[in-house]
Amino acid sequence: MRHFIAVGLLVILAACVSSSDKKSDSGGKEESASTRPLERAKIHTELGVGYYENGKLGVALEELNTAIAADKTYAPAWNARALVYMDLKDDARAESDFKQALKMDPNNSDTKNNYGLFLCQRKRSEEGIRYLLAAIKNPLYSTPDMAYVNAGVCARSSGDMKAADDYFQKALKLNPSQPQALYSMADLSFSRDNYPAAKSYLNRYLQVVPSAGPEALWLGARIERRLGDRTALASYGTQLRRLYPSAPETKAYLEGRFE
Repeated sequence: MRHFIAVGLLVILAACVSSSDKKSDSGGKEESASTRPLERAKIHTELGVGYYENGKLGVALEELNTAIAADKTYAPAWNARALVYMDLKDDARAESDFKQALKMDPNNSDTKNNYGLFLCQRKRSEEGIRYLLAAIKNPLYSTPDMAYVNAGVCARSSGDMKAADDYFQKALKLNPSQPQALYSMADLSFSRDNYPAAKSYLNRYLQVVPSAGPEALWLGARIERRLGDRTALASYGTQLRRLYPSAPETKAYLEGRFE
């Protein structure tokens, strides 16, 4: 999940972190004092995101605190620190930082996506989906399919299967190879007893993600069992035993607990 929600943030940073401030024309003297705080904020934010991506939350928090101390108006630092607090389950600080990031940059779609996901995970689905859809409205947003997937997951968790289906389909319309949308549609189709559709979506998912995890293989096994294809069922079972011998899904397969 960490990578999923931080991708947009990394894109922002790649665009925002420029080369060091240019020297003045008079023999390359020191950079302008007014630009140093912003440059420090960018550098420490980039470092913080790197540590965050590697799961080193304590060091990431230190870097992001330094970034915000350097320039309190630098929105990506607030967004990044919100993600760290989100992982640390410090909801009050995470929400405060998301709001501060949006105050500094109200049109930032990546922050809206991340904040929307945060709200959805805290069972505030209506608010969360509102922010996710607001992120998509920005024509310059580079990954609207991701926001649609998040909206679909959010809608499904709140019990709105029709809306979930609609959001996942919109994600696939934008990106037919969107892996989370394909897997979600396979799982959703299975829950609706539409096993041919579930198999089709899962096969498309496995083409995009050949090294599938135990959840996907277990879903495939259950689909094939419902379709009555014993050969395909055995193939999924073999993969589960070989690749994930200790997984709960493998244990369920071996014990015949398909329901």
